[in-house]
Amino acid sequence: MTLNRPVGVWHISLYGMACGVGPGLDLAPPDMPHSILCACTLGSHYAIASAPVFDSDQWRSAFMHRIEHLRGTGVRGLAENFVSLTTVQVATYLLPLITVPYLVRVLGVDKFGLVAFAQATIHFFVILVDFGFNLSATREIARHRDDVDALSRIVSSVFLIKTALLSVGFLILYACVSWVDRFAEDPAVFLVSYAMVLGGTLLPVWFFQGMEKMKYSAAMTLLARIIFVVLIFVLVKDSEDYLLVPALHALGMMVAGLVCIGMMWRSFKVRFVIPAWLEILAQVKQSSQFFLATLSSSALSSYNTLILGLVSPNEVVAIYAAAEKLFIALRGLSYPVMKALYPFMVVRRNMPMFKKVMAATMVSTCVAGGVLFVYSDMVVALLFGQDYSAAAELVRLFVLVLPVATATLLLGYPLLAAYDHETFANGATIAGSLVHMLLVLAMLPDITGRRVVMVFMVSVSLILAIQIYGIRKHQIWSSGNSPEE
Repeated sequence: MTLNRPVGVWHISLYGMACGVGPGLDLAPPDMPHSILCACTLGSHYAIASAPVFDSDQWRSAFMHRIEHLRGTGVRGLAENFVSLTTVQVATYLLPLITVPYLVRVLGVDKFGLVAFAQATIHFFVILVDFGFNLSATREIARHRDDVDALSRIVSSVFLIKTALLSVGFLILYACVSWVDRFAEDPAVFLVSYAMVLGGTLLPVWFFQGMEKMKYSAAMTLLARIIFVVLIFVLVKDSEDYLLVPALHALGMMVAGLVCIGMMWRSFKVRFVIPAWLEILAQVKQSSQFFLATLSSSALSSYNTLILGLVSPNEVVAIYAAAEKLFIALRGLSYPVMKALYPFMVVRRNMPMFKKVMAATMVSTCVAGGVLFVYSDMVVALLFGQDYSAAAELVRLFVLVLPVATATLLLGYPLLAAYDHETFANGATIAGSLVHMLLVLAMLPDITGRRVVMVFMVSVSLILAIQIYGIRKHQIWSSGNSPEE
């Protein structure tokens, strides 16, 4: 019996793969004739030579039927959000690879370390003002995306809370630069850097993430990065221009935020209203546990730079910050996946899709990490110069913990929180971060960048262990939910 590919199979195979459907995914309904059913399977089956003649009209109707089905499962939206987030993430880490080598040479090790210390400090205020809304508000927006009135109340509540926290944060910072000697040495860099908190407040990424319309905020975030990069090369010429670095970063974020608010108003009909106190308090209560988890998570990154900055010279901070930037760039490969999966899993809980995406993400991240491990000396010298050669050892240590760190990102909010087990998602991060902070403080005053990275390894491993325990306890991994169910 002779086997032949049916007419049109090559066209549909290429179209399916271009759409990201993938080989072996059956696009045909079960009532189709076998010959057409074989043609519907993307390059993975053959048709019997004696099968009925291929009917193009029937095929077209069947194909569109299955495409509509895929839209209903959210696969298309997941793919679009992933592409949008990946574009932003690539820009987020590729553009600094252009600016950082320039800045470390123009500003010098001392001023670059000072700017890094200020940014690490301000990052905690960013977390305070965000208050976990990047997770809690994203979930609420995803659940009420078809109710404009509910969306308006959620958005208004979040912005009111953020504005209040923005004012509180500035008062705290002003007290620090007035009374704490290390901050009082150069208060201007911290006060100017606080403008980045305002920029983050204006940028409602959480809204577009919850709506699964990340292309809007992605485009604006990319615009902010481009504005920052262009102005850095135009305006920053020597070490005296170090204050322009945080100022230009904040400017790009504020422009992007204002445009995104306009899009939210125009495209989604969201209006600012005065919510009831009970609604505001409910948002605060709901987001508080996410805030604690996010704050704890930052103890695994910005906390390290902050502690080093308080007790070490700016040069030591600069070396550690350079190595950490490369690690963050690699770990950032999984951020688009995490952010796209979170609202997708909240609504659909598609475990088969989650497992496939996680496997692909882990493999790609590990391959990239292996390349950086082998060529770390060359990469550090190329990006930062010979003055930062000591950062290469820290980079190699960071790469060793990369697989564990990537797994914790994917198993936390996209999985545990999406299945309403925030206790494990947040609790794991809080527990690991507390252990991390205690171990770092125990090393004072003899703290070094190498010791900090080794403590980071222990802390992240603890987080992963708690997450796996939670997944096994609630039998999430074997739940088997799929869009067909």
